[in-house]
Amino acid sequence: MTEDRRNFFLFVAIAALILLGWPLAQQKFFPTANPPASVIVKGKSKPVANPAADPTADGPAATRDRKAVLAETPRVRIRTPRLAGSINLKGARIDDLVLVDYKETIAKDSAPIRLLSPAGAPEAYFVGFGWQGQGLNPPGADTVWKASAPELSPGHPVTLDAANATGQRFQIQLAVDDNYMFTVRQTVLNAGTAAVSVGSYGLVNRTGVSKDAATWQSHTGPMSVHGGSADYSLKFKDVDAGAQHFDSNGGWLGFADKYWLTALVPDQGRGFDGQFRAGANQAYQADATSTPVPLAPGKSVTQTSRFFAGAKEVKTLQAYEANGVPLFDKAIDWGWFEIVEKPIFRYLDWLFHLVGNFGVAIILLTLTIRALMFPIAQRQFASMATMRVLQPKMKAIQERYKDDKVKQQQEVMALYKSEKANPLAGCLPSVIQIPIFYALYKVLMLSIEMRHQPFALWIKDLSAPDPLTPINLFGVLPFDPPGFLHLGVLAILLGITMYFQFKLNPAQGDPATQQVMGLMPWVMMFFFAPFAAGLQLYYVASNCLTILQQRWLYSRHPALRAAPVK
Repeated sequence: MTEDRRNFFLFVAIAALILLGWPLAQQKFFPTANPPASVIVKGKSKPVANPAADPTADGPAATRDRKAVLAETPRVRIRTPRLAGSINLKGARIDDLVLVDYKETIAKDSAPIRLLSPAGAPEAYFVGFGWQGQGLNPPGADTVWKASAPELSPGHPVTLDAANATGQRFQIQLAVDDNYMFTVRQTVLNAGTAAVSVGSYGLVNRTGVSKDAATWQSHTGPMSVHGGSADYSLKFKDVDAGAQHFDSNGGWLGFADKYWLTALVPDQGRGFDGQFRAGANQAYQADATSTPVPLAPGKSVTQTSRFFAGAKEVKTLQAYEANGVPLFDKAIDWGWFEIVEKPIFRYLDWLFHLVGNFGVAIILLTLTIRALMFPIAQRQFASMATMRVLQPKMKAIQERYKDDKVKQQQEVMALYKSEKANPLAGCLPSVIQIPIFYALYKVLMLSIEMRHQPFALWIKDLSAPDPLTPINLFGVLPFDPPGFLHLGVLAILLGITMYFQFKLNPAQGDPATQQVMGLMPWVMMFFFAPFAAGLQLYYVASNCLTILQQRWLYSRHPALRAAPVK
């Protein structure tokens, strides 16, 4: 077997390993940005069925109908521009909350995202507030509180009131803003004859783990900020193994999903004890307890905290951070390339609001990146032309000093210096593309601003894979190819444009290398198949612009297309 044929078969074996092993690696390191928002049936795009309408979607945790549970106790309605729900007066819990701006699916009749749900109902998830301390007899979970008003809305707070037989009176004043933040003022009036100690607490209790799996790229589950830094280390299984404690002066804690967040924000001017713990029936709780203070007879004490329940919108989180919630935008797990991701997000979001179409914004982003990199590409082509001219001299040096590798290297470096050539210049654009690719991937995967954003025709969600594939004859056949076998139209266009891009390159001297380069576009086509359609659109647009750029640059550097001088 010749060396060229051996290299070719080696490449085929590596390509097969990539195709077979990629689905496992992709799920761990580069999970799909979103589940499909639409499916193609007989060539037409249809929204994925609303999971809220599926009676089996609640799973084994479904005990009673949610509407029946909500009707069992007196309630105060919550109505804001972005939230709807109610406060349970039994136990003073916020246990009914939906996000009116976000839907489960792209269907017009889709139910809104439900974040909080009462105990006893499917997927119970609620927030409570209370007190503890020596000599204190606070209300319990069965206490029915009196409310000062029937509805909580921005600018119209509601005060919950309860008392005990020893003369201690308890109040919880709840206020809410136009977004997702509740302000909680907990007051104790000691009308008794003895001094007591008072420490307020808040808790978030949820049943079941996050539906969004924690991955190497994105943290979901228990999360906190304490000691001046964000802590992504805890997983649900860590809490199952034992309660997790920390003390902090300032910070917050709660549960993070990919797009949604519940977070307790204690008084930032005082210390608090934070804890994550697990209970029966797969229940998990985050609680924050303030440091107790003494309360003399006839006196009162008020302790203020905040509670966030909503979507992880970048601008909203940053506004709350500017208003005193430390590192609140760290609720989004930006990762190592945050310094690149945030500018790309801000620019992409600005383009989207400018043109009104997220797919067009991605194309404009691609055009911007290509324009910024054009001077580098010019230098790359000039360097490649110089290196091509130097190839005969380099081969002569290699032949002359083939028995003295040190001298050979010295002469080659001297040649580079005398001719002012840089052999690494041609790699620079590819190296720059790596953090840009990663940053755009993270932006598409993590930013709720990109969720359910359409482009055109059949592409209804750019943060999900392309649903249209010829593998099932564009939806005529009743099956959906899995993973990398789901070759969407955009992935196929990516392979085709990459093929024509490589065809513009000068022929390689080594036939095996030429064969490898010929197969690479089709390997990359499978590689990108599971990724978000927005990322595929970026690469298709980038390849098209690269083809135009290369045609122009080759016209300026004809030496690159000419046969090497002997």
